[in-house]
Amino acid sequence: MMKLDAPEQVATLASAFADALAARGFAGDYERDLGAREVASTDNSIYQVRPLAIAYPRSAADVQRIAAAAHALGGKVSLSARGGNTGTNGQSLNNGVIVDFGRHMNRILSITPTPTGAAVLVEPGVVLDQLNATLAAHGLFFPPMVSTASRATIGGMVATDASGKGSRIYGKTSDYLAAMDIVLADGTEWAVTPLNRAAVAKIAQGTDRIAAIHREALRVAEENDAEIEAVFPKINRGLTGYNLQRLWDAQADRFFLAPLLAGSEGTLALTAAITVNAIPTPRTRALALIRYDSFDAGLRDVQRLLKSDPLAVEILDDKILSVAQEDVLWAQIGEVIGPAPATRPVHAMTYVEFAGEPDQVRGGLDRLSSLANDGPEAIVDWKIVTDPKAIGQLWSLREKSVGLLARLGGGKQGMPFVEDTAVPPERLADYVAEFRALLDGHGLSYGMFGHADVGCLHVRPFLDMKDPAQADLIRPISDRVAALAKSYGGLLWGEHGRGFRGEYSPFFFGPTLYAELRRIKAAFDPRNILNPGKLAAPDAGATIDRIDAVPMRGAFDRQISPALLEEFDRSVACNGNGACYSWDALNAMCPSYKASRDRAQSPKGRAALLRGWARAESIGSAEREELAEATAASLSTCLSCKACTTLCPVKVDVPTMKSRFLADYYRTRKRPARHRLLAQMERLLGVARRMPRTTNAVTHSGLAAPVLARAGFVDLPAVEPARRSQLPAIATPDVLAALSPAERERAIILVEDSFTATFDGALVERTSALLKGLGFTVFRLPPRPNGKALHVVGLRKPFAKIAQARVAEQGALAGFGVPLVGLDAATALMNEQEYREFAPNDLRIEGLETFLQRAIGKGLCGAPRPRQDGIYTLLGHCTEQALRPETLATWVRILAHFGIEAQAKRTGCCGMAGMFGHEIEHQAMSRRLFELSWSDAVAGGGDAVLVTGFSCRSQVKRLAGFRPRHPAELLHALL
Repeated sequence: MMKLDAPEQVATLASAFADALAARGFAGDYERDLGAREVASTDNSIYQVRPLAIAYPRSAADVQRIAAAAHALGGKVSLSARGGNTGTNGQSLNNGVIVDFGRHMNRILSITPTPTGAAVLVEPGVVLDQLNATLAAHGLFFPPMVSTASRATIGGMVATDASGKGSRIYGKTSDYLAAMDIVLADGTEWAVTPLNRAAVAKIAQGTDRIAAIHREALRVAEENDAEIEAVFPKINRGLTGYNLQRLWDAQADRFFLAPLLAGSEGTLALTAAITVNAIPTPRTRALALIRYDSFDAGLRDVQRLLKSDPLAVEILDDKILSVAQEDVLWAQIGEVIGPAPATRPVHAMTYVEFAGEPDQVRGGLDRLSSLANDGPEAIVDWKIVTDPKAIGQLWSLREKSVGLLARLGGGKQGMPFVEDTAVPPERLADYVAEFRALLDGHGLSYGMFGHADVGCLHVRPFLDMKDPAQADLIRPISDRVAALAKSYGGLLWGEHGRGFRGEYSPFFFGPTLYAELRRIKAAFDPRNILNPGKLAAPDAGATIDRIDAVPMRGAFDRQISPALLEEFDRSVACNGNGACYSWDALNAMCPSYKASRDRAQSPKGRAALLRGWARAESIGSAEREELAEATAASLSTCLSCKACTTLCPVKVDVPTMKSRFLADYYRTRKRPARHRLLAQMERLLGVARRMPRTTNAVTHSGLAAPVLARAGFVDLPAVEPARRSQLPAIATPDVLAALSPAERERAIILVEDSFTATFDGALVERTSALLKGLGFTVFRLPPRPNGKALHVVGLRKPFAKIAQARVAEQGALAGFGVPLVGLDAATALMNEQEYREFAPNDLRIEGLETFLQRAIGKGLCGAPRPRQDGIYTLLGHCTEQALRPETLATWVRILAHFGIEAQAKRTGCCGMAGMFGHEIEHQAMSRRLFELSWSDAVAGGGDAVLVTGFSCRSQVKRLAGFRPRHPAELLHALL
């Protein structure tokens, strides 16, 4: 890394680079403010390195301009390419300029049919899931299947030569490279394609940088063929970065720089475009789940299972399985996996997958079945899963393993530094036994999972990196594991690249080949501009960074005061796995990131800013004010949807930390008038319900609009409360006490939230009428202030009083055995979320769908009814999807009982989120979010669209011109 001695030097260099970019017509984004640099300072590793700046190119021309600008500054500024920012070893961390391809260069440029599939031209920032979603329409896919597919970019996959599950059959990213458009460190552009020796020789006759590269690369490959054959291990994962083994094939007369560039981690060139080969998608899949009472036995059984020739054999240990049961995903797959036998604890589970034509999959399952009788006694049970949805959910569990390990161990987390070793698969069990003995000898816990079929196992020891003594274990464990892996014929890095582990390159390549790596680096990048400190240096004077000499996150985190560490513990817990960077617009997590593609507006980015601010506050840093403003700006676009509290594997609860931060932030700052208005809002709503016509006349008059606009609000909904004559009796302890047990069985308490009661009173009326029509006695808990808006803006003292009052009132009713049921998840779930911080309780306001499903199960809603004509589309609230993911499926079953066919459709956030969609500064983002997934989902739907969330119905009415019905309203109309 460059040596930057002072903030003034950083600012001067960042400014000089900005000028150099501007002079060349750079059209992308360039960020050098402290907040952006703080967000960019971490990945999924143990390290933290704040960059000089971040450049976001928009085109290949911008990539060339970036390189030319760095070259013009004489090597004073380094460049490090970044894709999905999920590197586990600091691959894209550096203190120069980060070139981030994810924001703009994420287009699929062309798909050209070939005899074996298609050649697909993509920009480096295209996400794997994005590519495969597009290819699916052509019956094709890109085979390397990494667990971070929702955010891993093709450029990043090339940089580490990624593989993932199924690599025994499908191979690695480099196996699918057809061509690459690259930019060298001096700005030279070059199209990399396969060449024969004669073509290489002709290019090598030149005097430019391209000629020097081809001369040197061919010389290294030809002169060292015997050494390459002797040094490169005979395993699936290979000695990547730089892959000399596949650079030159003399027998085929094929010279191709792409395999050399794949795995080079941006140290040789920047990539402007990539052409990859796609192949036909397997028509059928099947998955066998095999559980063992011993992890060692599960590992040793892999070689036997491989006789069935599956696509993949993956293994999870008991630590992964135990914490998975606390994840929101378990609600969907727990029944598929089944409970563990009480008499035989499960310590390992393997996934054995088959894919291909139906007869191929059947043949594989038959072969596996024939092996069943020969299995070890350690097998607890096994089952076959063929349902595509269930298979996808089970693989989602496996993909979450990295994040799940971050939840174990209290202050300790599973740390990635020796996590992706690879050895010959037939030696894996013996190797793991020694590996475990090593960790046990240090008294460490750990989790294990991974690609057992190819000998690549992910191991994350649990460490508290804030403890210097535990951080000091990184060196001895890494040294010992490197030696152990080599002794078994394997590698320290089998899948996730080297990054700061580049210091072990001479140990694995040997002195002869490592010297050649340096010469190759010198040919490509003589000034060491590209990702310096990684893999190889161009000359003896340049150094490779050492694993324990690079700044670590833990060293910064230990400077945070105990009080702030407790308040913002989830920000410190964020391990950078990047699940919040999901490409999928239908994924509920982090709408603000999806709308902006700004990493600062994601849970990971917000966690980084909160950590930086908390540290600056604790040590009195001069940066604290700037970081406070950057953090406040980032949190201002958080919709408090709560998706990160469950969909993030680490459960980085941004809304709670946002509330705490804003409370602190406004201790020394004047709150905006809007906050004072929000503090009185629910009291004013009570007045509005009593005077709806007057309220609407005032708030929707021409005179009111500019006043509301000055307060920051637009498009406020009309007040439409329920008619008092249509409302059920109020629930009180005396009324409930008078009910007999039989009457309580058919009783329900509707808990009215102030928003539905004020703006959507018809739903309260129709739900009450529906329930009465089904034979239930309906009571209600009238709308009370719930304090949601107070929590969002950090008015925590008044919120605490409201929380305690609501819990006390609901608690007084809960003991009578009559269920409390809410109509809107965002407020009903506050008992299980926001209230518990201030009023610990085990109260649960269940959803209407939960009550109805239970009632149907007890036979209280009559026999199933004949199917009616028509199909309805059912859409859910994003908070509901995150915290009650079973909701839509439950509604589908309820509607089916009454003869109504409904299809649940996945959507992301609608963009309303309480008051967010009514705030002037959020209009563009609110509308953008609606367009991302809701606009198409409701187009032309009218009465056929059912929406569970109040704010979602409001947004549809505002932006699509009609108010969709709640499922209860449809039932009321039809019954």
